[in-house]
Amino acid sequence: MQTAWMTPSVGRQLLRLGGRRSQPSAIFGQARPGLALRPYASGTQESKSFAVGMFKGQLTTDQVFPYPSVLNEEQTQFLKELVGPVARFFEEVNDPAKNDTLEQLEETTLQGLKELGAFGLQVPSELGGVGLCNTQYARLAEIVGMHDLGVSVTLGAHQSIGFKGILLFGTKAQKEKYLPKVASGEALAAFCLTEPSSGSDAASIRSSAVPSPCGKYYTLNGSKIWISNGGLADIFTVFAKTPVTDAATGAVKEKITAFVVERSFGGVTHGPPEKKMGIKASNTAEVHFDGVRVPLENVLGEVGGGFKVAVHILNNGRFGMAATLAGTMKAIIAKAVDHATNRTQFGDKIHNFGLIQEKLARMAMLQYVTESMAYMLSANMDQGYTDFQVEAAISKIFGSEAAWKVTDECIQIMGGMGFMKEPGVERVLRDIRIFRIFEGTNDILRLFVALQGCMDKGKELSGLGNALKNPLGNVGLLLGEAGKQLRRQIGLSSGLSLSGVVHPELSRSGKLAVKALEQFATVVEVKLIKHKKGIVSECPLPHVPLTVPSLRLILPCPIYLTDEQFLLQRLADGAIDLYTMVVVLSRASRSLSEGHPAAQHEKMLCDSWCIEAATRIQETMAALQSDPHQQELFRNFKSISKALVERGGMVTSNPLGF
Repeated sequence: MQTAWMTPSVGRQLLRLGGRRSQPSAIFGQARPGLALRPYASGTQESKSFAVGMFKGQLTTDQVFPYPSVLNEEQTQFLKELVGPVARFFEEVNDPAKNDTLEQLEETTLQGLKELGAFGLQVPSELGGVGLCNTQYARLAEIVGMHDLGVSVTLGAHQSIGFKGILLFGTKAQKEKYLPKVASGEALAAFCLTEPSSGSDAASIRSSAVPSPCGKYYTLNGSKIWISNGGLADIFTVFAKTPVTDAATGAVKEKITAFVVERSFGGVTHGPPEKKMGIKASNTAEVHFDGVRVPLENVLGEVGGGFKVAVHILNNGRFGMAATLAGTMKAIIAKAVDHATNRTQFGDKIHNFGLIQEKLARMAMLQYVTESMAYMLSANMDQGYTDFQVEAAISKIFGSEAAWKVTDECIQIMGGMGFMKEPGVERVLRDIRIFRIFEGTNDILRLFVALQGCMDKGKELSGLGNALKNPLGNVGLLLGEAGKQLRRQIGLSSGLSLSGVVHPELSRSGKLAVKALEQFATVVEVKLIKHKKGIVSECPLPHVPLTVPSLRLILPCPIYLTDEQFLLQRLADGAIDLYTMVVVLSRASRSLSEGHPAAQHEKMLCDSWCIEAATRIQETMAALQSDPHQQELFRNFKSISKALVERGGMVTSNPLGF
């Protein structure tokens, strides 16, 4: 290991690079939107989200075509100047195997990251940070993901969620007080929501913050579990129940409020580091708050607005996970290719065998899709779009599952060597497993994807129902819907097309995507009409999008506890396939149009992905629509599960009878 390379002058140089720009946060001459607080699109505004539109059978292309290029020349040059030093740091200074063995970051790594400015990548340069936009941040997150996911979690817990609330919701005074400290790494940050008694059900948290009689502070009591950076942090974003008086009725209700809490306030303690399967270099611990006096000025956002704060923090930071895992897959694929290129069996290099070729090709497809989504999402955010939470959830689900598959297949290609500790692939597999759990379990995020889309479609159907009450006043709307239904019934095309936005060489794949969208939207509508009450229930709380604490997911209301989860999971899988098809069509179209050197290779990746994704959608939608065995399967799943629970395990006996 070389430690002399990381000198203070390097870090200062990077910060000077950030500070020398006259407008460090500018995109196309506008203030960078990635850090500004922007509410999500309201229900009265037509959504620009492709993912939302596809549930309604719409091709909403604003956010997906053409594939976005948001960095101006100055931002691109600045990012290039950062990429080299960051990559060299992880190649020459950081030792992921040693971090894993020590179960903490080496001091040289920690200090080197501080020197690089890595703890304040998106903090404005005037407050001591590097001032990156979301797309620039994604590129550096990808580099970190290539080398050490333990470091990635430490940095992400600090800035993607730990102090992100201050960036998004903080007052001027809060930003000036805390951001310079967290940007320099002088103080680490943590996000505290999950509790022993509340995981997916955040409304059941028991931590409380009671206002003082004088109104100058809150007294915070409670415990949080599985908090990344919990044993290292000095600044915490903490969520607790507070009494809130309804101005109209005078009734007092408990609502969740977010606070910025300093360890120096007193009463803040933590437990020992948790022993984990993977990401061992990151610190995970319980954090306890006992009679902590939190000044009134440390309320983050509005009193009673904690759900809103959590939603924005978590959805705003999710794109970084897809970028990180795209980097992980890139590094793992390189290991697999190296082994396949050099390993000889049966008198030939194993990369010449069809089974290995298919594995490598599928690994490349999964990486390409994940990377394409990561930069599509970060660019959408940088462009100022606000309706991206479904796409963000899809990117998290897909990226975490793709990374697991790619790493598992790498071990399979390497055989016994892959199972050994020395190559480091087993460590990556252990590290990756958590990504399907934290930042929202993939199972419940699938429900979110399906339910969010179904609710938007449900509103459209409700509008048609209202229109039928006054048919003469809504002739145009009803005739349009009748025409759409007739075309579907007799098998005619809806008239949707990606012609003009998809490159001509990808026209076949574009047609596959449109046909898949039509099949998907038809089933969504049929199932909504049939199962509406089982899919979309009335929510007793104000609707907010799904949110996720450190290692679990909160469900803000029972709307997510529906009777049709078997159906919703399959709709979500269809939605994921659809969105990924469109994203790679967009990226490959840009590459072909601009004559990129690897454009034809991208075309093969795109076409191959679209062929298989379209087939999956067609088969799943056909089964949901007309296969009688589907309902039998769902009934069997329920009955088998119930029997297991009642028996406390397997119901069947050993075939030998004892």
